[in-house]
Amino acid sequence: MLNYIFAVFIGGSVLCSFFLGTAEQLTSGLLESAEVSVSLLLTIGGGLCFWCGFMEIMRECGATAIAAKIFSPVLKHLFPNIDVKSKAFENISLNVGANFLGLGNAATPFGLAAMKEIKRLDRCDDTASDNMIVFVVLNTASIQLLPTMIGTLRAKYGSQSPFDIIPCIWIASSIALIVGITAVKLLNKRGRKA
Repeated sequence: MLNYIFAVFIGGSVLCSFFLGTAEQLTSGLLESAEVSVSLLLTIGGGLCFWCGFMEIMRECGATAIAAKIFSPVLKHLFPNIDVKSKAFENISLNVGANFLGLGNAATPFGLAAMKEIKRLDRCDDTASDNMIVFVVLNTASIQLLPTMIGTLRAKYGSQSPFDIIPCIWIASSIALIVGITAVKLLNKRGRKA
């Protein structure tokens, strides 16, 4: 249904441009936006390939165990019934670590692996467990120490100081994480009582 709405909207826009005599500007805008889209895709894709490869090297050389130890004091409280030495906990730690470095795209494979392991451990079929809900909120509203992807995009589009937004990112991501985790914990407690 949504596809039909978009098709009607785009078709209407094209017809309007012909009737208003702006077809040349429309064509120019379409070609320019296609070029910008491909350029942006290559920039993000290159960064994603680099950081995913870097995180895989970290996993292979055993640095993931160090990451798990660094994040385990906090993550143990958020996931009390997941073993610290489990594959789920390792993937959660890697996901948090990648998000911490602002590598949201590189964190995705670890997030998917963590969710698969949590689902297996919690033995849930079609309903999200408390651990799954906490992990989704933790992944979505994660604290970013260094917003790598945002800095890369800002540098690509001409920012003289692409990382000058770091204090704002720290404040916004910290507030989002605290509010999100608090809300999930409160709702989980309320749900257990009901």
